[in-house]
Amino acid sequence: MMVNRYLAATGERVSHIVVMGIGEPLDNFENVINFVNIINDSKGYQIGVRHITISTCGLIPKIIQFADLKTQVNLAISLHAPNNTIRNQLMPINKAYPVEKLMDVVRYYIEQTNRRVTFEYILIEDVNDSRETALELAKLIRGMNAYVNLIPYNTVAENGYQRSTKINQFFETLQQQKINCIVRREFGHDIDAACGQLRAKNEGIIRK
Repeated sequence: MMVNRYLAATGERVSHIVVMGIGEPLDNFENVINFVNIINDSKGYQIGVRHITISTCGLIPKIIQFADLKTQVNLAISLHAPNNTIRNQLMPINKAYPVEKLMDVVRYYIEQTNRRVTFEYILIEDVNDSRETALELAKLIRGMNAYVNLIPYNTVAENGYQRSTKINQFFETLQQQKINCIVRREFGHDIDAACGQLRAKNEGIIRK
């Protein structure tokens, strides 16, 4: 509502929504679904469900619940690794819901909804960006109605991770394996204003 008010003078309006970020949307399942229904409703903002995406770290029971609604809302999975060894390191949720079980549930979602799934994959130098890892990822999702959204890592001072220098090679390997993929267009990295950087940059600052 605030963004639409801001845009009112330009004649533009919000047309697409992605529910993601700090906090797991499917942990707040009922309220998120209510939100989607409200903004989709003719008395709400009339944003088409195919223009709405819900992102999840991979909560299997909630993905099943979401699939059973058979809505046309898009689903994005924060994958970031093709195996349990790397994903356990990057995403502790994987210890509860490992990759192989997550893939089974993604297939169930596709069967129930006939919708394409997005796999989000942040590329981190020497962690998950090798050619071998790309081939493993291709093997993991081959045959699925899915595509991979490759995301350059936004470097912050809090950890030792670095942005991959092999983004193009990773992308080309997936393409050679006939995997649909894109490299996400990014904004703000050069001024530390990209996703995750503003919070890290301003932590500890007392706001007036």
